Amino acid sequence: MTAEPLDVNAVTALVADAAAAPSLHNAQPWSFRYLRDVGVLRLYADLKRALPRTDPENRGLHVGCGAALLNLRVAAAAAGLAPIVRVLPDQAFPELLAEVHLLGTGTPDGALAGLGSAIRRRHSSRMPFRDEAISAATVDRLCEAARAEGAQLTFPGAWHVRSILELVQDAEGRETRAPEMREETARWTHTEPAGVAGATDGISAEAFGPRQRGTSAPVRDFARGRTIPGRGWAPFEKNPNIALLGTAYDEPADWLIAGQALERVLLRATSDGLVASVTSQPLEWPEFRWAVRDPVSAMGHVQMVIRLGYGPEGPASPRRPVTDLLDVL
Repeated sequence: MTAEPLDVNAVTALVADAAAAPSLHNAQPWSFRYLRDVGVLRLYADLKRALPRTDPENRGLHVGCGAALLNLRVAAAAAGLAPIVRVLPDQAFPELLAEVHLLGTGTPDGALAGLGSAIRRRHSSRMPFRDEAISAATVDRLCEAARAEGAQLTFPGAWHVRSILELVQDAEGRETRAPEMREETARWTHTEPAGVAGATDGISAEAFGPRQRGTSAPVRDFARGRTIPGRGWAPFEKNPNIALLGTAYDEPADWLIAGQALERVLLRATSDGLVASVTSQPLEWPEFRWAVRDPVSAMGHVQMVIRLGYGPEGPASPRRPVTDLLDVL
């Protein structure tokens, strides 16, 4: 007996959860197509939302789409489904990133289902965190979350964290001297709150966080060179908890692995009471990217720098309506 395909309302709810994923500059570079007769949901890269100056190889775009795919898998498991996922199913169509067969007959993944409540609570926080270490048990859970998706998470030592902070500063200085990159960033960041700007994508002023007194945390200053009314200064944690997420190889399939691992780590962190922000700033310059890697680690390619800790949650970022993301055939 063949199971009935999911109705459109159920698929819409899954896509809404998928689209709550983080992405570079909150560009939300994804679209979905539901093949109703066969119960297949396809994930596509939306290249109109690519960032050619900041992300010329579309590495960050793939990482963001991978995060959306992980959210989709979590939401499906929480709904009692056991989807079958095929990544990059057709070499002739590289924009088709994944096919998700929603009518799989296996047992739902309980570990993924347990992360479902964290999807809508996870937000990037660019606020100061407390100078407080993360317990070894929590670190182990975060590392296991990355391993479950075929990636690696490491927490570098203090000397390497200092070098990462210096690389973030150097990368931000280079961006300041790159007018085309600055213009691209300005297009995706808003100097007004989300409610005033009416934006459905990009980063709103309330999500920028305060300016740092000194430089002690790897937080990108999206308002660099622009005035944000009411934005103040604040000291950030002196000893930030920094993790590096990486993969063995560095191809589009690996970037999708990294995106799924990143979101699984972030959902696990949210479930454990942590807040986080991510940056790819030093990874956007080839001459800096190699130096971010911890030389005592077996990690092949760093895909994201993650700052974790305890502190205020960040505000929710604007989201595009599902009607703009989903086609039903």
